[in-house]
Amino acid sequence: MRSEDRETRFVSKELWRWSAVKLAEQIRRREISCQEAVASCLARLEQVNPQINAVVEILADQAMETAVKADEALGRGDPVGLLHGVPITVKVNVDQAGCTTSNGVSAYRHVVAQVDSPVVANLRKSGAIIIGRNNTPAFSFRWFTDNDLHGRTVNPWDPMRTPGGSSGGAAAAVAAGIGPIAHGNDQGGSIRYPAYACGVFGLRPSLGRVPAFNPSEARERPVAAQIASVQGPLARSIADLRLGLAAMAAPDFRDPWWVPAPLESPAVHFPARVAVCTSVPGYAADNAVVTAVRQAAHLLEQAGCTLEEVAPPRLREAADLWLALSLNETRAGMRQAVADHGDEPIQRAIASMVRQTPELEIGGYMDALSLRSTLLREWLAFFDRYPLLLMPVSWQRPFLIDADQQGDDAMRRILDAQSPLLATAILGLPGLSVPTGLVDGVPMGVQLVAGRFQESLCLAAGEAIEARAGVAVPVNPHFSTHP
Repeated sequence: MRSEDRETRFVSKELWRWSAVKLAEQIRRREISCQEAVASCLARLEQVNPQINAVVEILADQAMETAVKADEALGRGDPVGLLHGVPITVKVNVDQAGCTTSNGVSAYRHVVAQVDSPVVANLRKSGAIIIGRNNTPAFSFRWFTDNDLHGRTVNPWDPMRTPGGSSGGAAAAVAAGIGPIAHGNDQGGSIRYPAYACGVFGLRPSLGRVPAFNPSEARERPVAAQIASVQGPLARSIADLRLGLAAMAAPDFRDPWWVPAPLESPAVHFPARVAVCTSVPGYAADNAVVTAVRQAAHLLEQAGCTLEEVAPPRLREAADLWLALSLNETRAGMRQAVADHGDEPIQRAIASMVRQTPELEIGGYMDALSLRSTLLREWLAFFDRYPLLLMPVSWQRPFLIDADQQGDDAMRRILDAQSPLLATAILGLPGLSVPTGLVDGVPMGVQLVAGRFQESLCLAAGEAIEARAGVAVPVNPHFSTHP
């Protein structure tokens, strides 16, 4: 069969619609080839990426070469990994040998990684084939994915709404069918919020679950950034998240925070007792957000869970702690790099965020780190009573684009809305963003949070919601120009 005939045949199968689980299974059984899977996803990328700008570095030639070798390995009967032949995308802020680690910054467009980061190395070892690299805001520090180097990523559901950030390119790619799994990272909601905004699933693992390190970095990040930031998967199904997490979580000695914890915890079983949080004093909640949480609670009750409406301890203090630690570290370090190399939106956003947070001297910073241990202890006691917490991803619907460019009052409202993301991030806890459908054409969802290394409990609960609310399906962007 001629190569062009073969390509037409397997693209017509629309393998890009398939889950990672189905692709991996069919590839192992040699019902389809790795080349077929990769070519189909590349064809989808070519079709929709010009409208949404999710993938900003397309690796078509390298991906097809890798797919040929992956098929040859199958032909020899070589052992294969969990994601053998499955097309995926990776974010531009992690090192991938031979690619630019731009982090959305024009000044870093020539920073070519020489060595894979641990998460990329693990994905490659699993057999995944990277077809492209996804967009992020400059310095990966906004909930809006836009930068002077790569341009704006467009939410495939609604071009006037943010796709989220900083993994906005990852979420938009998965939502539009450009690969079943995307890599993301989450320091303050950067996996969970884009998943929410784009109507897909996103898992923030526990601190220490997935190894992380960028060999290209000149120096280590400050401590709060290290303990809040994690790597994780985005996908259109819980089953694909499980597969992506298993691949990413393999050990790597380069990350001193990595913990050899089992993926399946025998300590807590589903169905479980669930704390349902729909309000916290001082935060304004959109009615659609509250409705989504109540609907998800009803689905969990149908699945056998016992529910009680109760808020986690001192959520506002935990969210304010994220701001105190992260933004004071920003003052001391990243702020100068942003001033020197950042585009106007990131400069404006960070300046506005910094003005929301009092400056800490060394004693205040030490006290803030101590408070983290106190708050985490209280949250772990809470999870001993309620193994699972159901709450909003954000108190508000996905923001309009550039909402963080509207001044300090607007930024304060955004930071308040994102408190469920910030509180859980600074405590290093796992969180799962689960889509629940559309409201006025805009994705809506909920967040599931559990104790440390209890991702399996979050995933089980997410699966119960998914089974009753429906699997996220690829969306066809219905617009032709960027806003």
